[in-house]
Amino acid sequence: MTTAPAPDWSDPLWRDGALAWIADALGRHGRRVTGPVEPRVRPWSLVWRVPTGAGDAWFKANNPGTRHEAALLAELARLAPGQVLDPIALDVRRGWSLLPDGGPSLRDALAGQQDLSHWERLLPRYAALQLAVAPHVRALLDAGVPDHRPQRLPTLYTELLDDDAALLRGTPDGPTAESDERLRAYRDEFAALCRRLAEYGVPASIQHDDLHDGNVFVTGDDYRFFDWGDASVAHPFGTLLVTLRSVAYAAGLAPGDPALLRLRDAYLEAWTDRHDRASLREAAGVAMRVTVVSRSLSWRRALDTPDPARAEYAAAVPGWLGELFEPLPA
Repeated sequence: MTTAPAPDWSDPLWRDGALAWIADALGRHGRRVTGPVEPRVRPWSLVWRVPTGAGDAWFKANNPGTRHEAALLAELARLAPGQVLDPIALDVRRGWSLLPDGGPSLRDALAGQQDLSHWERLLPRYAALQLAVAPHVRALLDAGVPDHRPQRLPTLYTELLDDDAALLRGTPDGPTAESDERLRAYRDEFAALCRRLAEYGVPASIQHDDLHDGNVFVTGDDYRFFDWGDASVAHPFGTLLVTLRSVAYAAGLAPGDPALLRLRDAYLEAWTDRHDRASLREAAGVAMRVTVVSRSLSWRRALDTPDPARAEYAAAVPGWLGELFEPLPA
């Protein structure tokens, strides 16, 4: 990838400009900043907790590789109201968003307890969001959301294999000669999997690509989905890869555990009015397999920055690609 220009988040002028934008946006809603912001900085984004007299607000600035998130938030708030937070303000050009506080995440609410009933309730809600968005994917693509649809993935896979820098070739974290050869030999089979996935006839939609318990707000029986920087327009079922892996890890479940299969089926139920369950389960398996490549691409995009801190996370790109031949969670 060609590294795009990125703002210097440590520059006092940039900070002053962002704070002025936040103050102006809050002022239009009758709110004001009441204390210093609390930062969290990663190579792909800067997040500030902004205290106000009416509760915290959250400012996010994305790097060029994830800048589409602000435009995506605008579309999701319009197409799936109540499923995401309504932004206080957005600057699509600069990749800035200002959101209200969403309450505790599911991870915080569970506090280490394992209650899969939350997932049984929230996965159908997430599926409903995807169904609502599916007729509008052209608008998402026009807004800059990455295109990871099955027909695009074989080309993206080949381009990724040729990116020596992103795959850390020649370093201990890069692929071995044997795994490299296997990944290259897999291109035709991967393309066949993508064709097969498209043939199931499930329309593309937004695919969060990092839907775990830390990216869901929960208030009672109400759930809202956030942190869409990894998202792409893709086969919707690819979401299950990260979701089921994260549930399996937290709950200590082995791949194929009946609990994971129940969650998969709870999610797929939203499509049973137009597809039979056996085909949906097959499609979910294929979608999770090809989404391993999508995850590697998402990490490469997130790390498309000159920030030296990217080195701490760079192994995620070849790491995810190396998962291509590992067992799926369901």
